[in-house]
Amino acid sequence: MKLEGLSIIGGRRGAPGGKKFTGINPSTGAPLPGEFHSASDAEVDAAARLASAAFSVFAQWPGAQRAALLDRIAALLEANGQSILERANLETALPPARLQGELARTCFQLRLCGEAARTGLCAGARIDHADPNRKPLPKPDLRSVMQPAGPVAVFGASNFPLAFSVAGGDAASALAAGCPIIVKAHPAHPGTSELVGQLIAEAVLESGAPDGLFSLLFDAGFDAGAALVGHPLIKAVGFTGSRRGGRALMDIAAARPEPIPVFAEMSSINPVFILAGALAGRAEQIATGLHGSVVLGVGQFCTNPGLVFIPAGEGTKPFLATLENLIAATPPGTMLTPGICAAYRKGVEKLSSAPGVRRAAISPADPAAGPAIAGAALFATAAETLFGNPSLMEEVFGPSTLVVECASREQMLEAASRIEGQLTATIHATPDELHANGDLVAILSNKAGRLLFNGFPTGVEVAHAMTHGGPFPATSDGRSTSVGTRAIERFLRPVSYQDFPDPVLPPELQEANPLGLTRLIDGKWRLA
Repeated sequence: MKLEGLSIIGGRRGAPGGKKFTGINPSTGAPLPGEFHSASDAEVDAAARLASAAFSVFAQWPGAQRAALLDRIAALLEANGQSILERANLETALPPARLQGELARTCFQLRLCGEAARTGLCAGARIDHADPNRKPLPKPDLRSVMQPAGPVAVFGASNFPLAFSVAGGDAASALAAGCPIIVKAHPAHPGTSELVGQLIAEAVLESGAPDGLFSLLFDAGFDAGAALVGHPLIKAVGFTGSRRGGRALMDIAAARPEPIPVFAEMSSINPVFILAGALAGRAEQIATGLHGSVVLGVGQFCTNPGLVFIPAGEGTKPFLATLENLIAATPPGTMLTPGICAAYRKGVEKLSSAPGVRRAAISPADPAAGPAIAGAALFATAAETLFGNPSLMEEVFGPSTLVVECASREQMLEAASRIEGQLTATIHATPDELHANGDLVAILSNKAGRLLFNGFPTGVEVAHAMTHGGPFPATSDGRSTSVGTRAIERFLRPVSYQDFPDPVLPPELQEANPLGLTRLIDGKWRLA
C-alpha cells in the first residue's frame, strides 16, 4: 500500500493544497517519509454531504449485511497487518508486541460489533400489543426499536493508533449501528491512519455500499475537526482524548442550531483504595502489581492509576518501600509524542514543587536521549494536603502516581467523595473488609464506570458487560461506554410505531420475529 497523504472523501481522494505536515518519529524527533495535506472546509462539507446521502441507504441494511462489512474490514486489516504495524511502530514508538496485541483487539471488536448487529443485540425491540377492549380508552399497538442516528464524526486517539482510531471502537460501533462515519485522523500517526483508511474504503467498495459510508480527513491542527462537529449533517461524535479537547468539541456541538451528542472519553486518574487488611497480607504483591499498572505503556493508558489511598501508619512501610524501589528502578521509556512528554514533565515538576508533597522516587530520564523520553515518578502526601490542594487530583498523563496517606477511615471516605468522575476505581481489601466497607463501595459506584476488587485498572476487556466510561469528566456522558457492544447504543435512537400493519414494520418488530430476537413483549422478555 502506498501513502498519498490526501484525505479520503467517500470513494475519491482529496486535493493537495491544505497545510502540510508529516508523521514524527518520537524516538528521534525526526520527520517520517510522506507529506500529509490538511482537509479543506470544502472537503469537510463534501464528506458530510456524501455521508448524509449514504445514510438513507445504509440505515436500511439488515444487521447481517453490516456484520459482513465489519468482518471484511477485520480480514483486510489482518491480511495487511505487517505494513500497518511497521508504520505504527515508527509513528508511536510502541513496541511490536503491544501493537500486535492492539491489532488483534481491533479486529476482535470489529467482529464483536458485527455479531451484535447480526443478532439484533442492540435493537432493543419492544412490543405492547393492542387492547381494543381496555377502558376507558382502547390501547393502541405500540412497537419500538433502536434505529441509527445518522452520520457520525469519529476522532482518532493519540495513545491507541489502531483500537481507538480509524477502525477502532467508535468506528466499529457506529457502523454496526447503521451510521456512516467520517474519521478525523490523529496527526500523531497519519501514515497508520491512511493505511487503515485505505482498507476500510476497499471493504466499503466491495460491499456495494454508497461512497459516503466512510471518509478520512487529515488535519495538522484543529480546524477540520471543529468544522466537522459543527456541520449540520453530522448527528453524533465519538472522541477519545484530553479534557480540553473533549470540552471544545462539546461546546461546538452544543452551540449548533441543532445540538448533537458528543461521546467524549477524557480525563481519569483511576483511584486505588488499599485497606489495612490487604496491606497486612499482600503489601509487596500489591506494590508490584500497582507499579506494573502505573508504568504500563509508559503510563499512557487512560486507565493508569494516578492516585492511591492507603491507611497511614507503620503498616504502610513495606508497601511504600517496595513501590519506591520499583519506581526508581524503572527504565525510562519513549512517550507517544514530544508534546505529550513535555506535558508529562510539566506535571511531574508541578507535583515536585507542591507544598506538602514528597517526591518519593523517580527514575532518571536524560532529555538528550530523545525528545519524548520519560522516567517514572512516585509522590506521597497526606490526605489533609490533598484536601487543601484539589489540583493534586488532576491527571498527569504518564508513568507517575501520587500516594495519599489517610489518618482514618473517615478521611478515606471523604477522599472518595471528593474525587471527580472516573473511568475506574479500585479497592484492595480482604473479603470481610469489602463487606464492612459497603459505604466506600457505594460512593465509588457513583464516581466510576468500572469498579475493581483486588485487581488493577489497566486492561479493558472488549466484552458485552464492559463499561469504559464514567461520570464527567471521565466522559461527557456517564451513561455511555466506548468499549463493548453497549458502545453501539450511543449512535442509536428509539423509534416507536403505533398501529402499523405488520408487513411494513421493521423486521425486528414483526409478529413472526423473522430475525429470531429476544424481545420485550407485553412487559416480559420472550424469544417469540
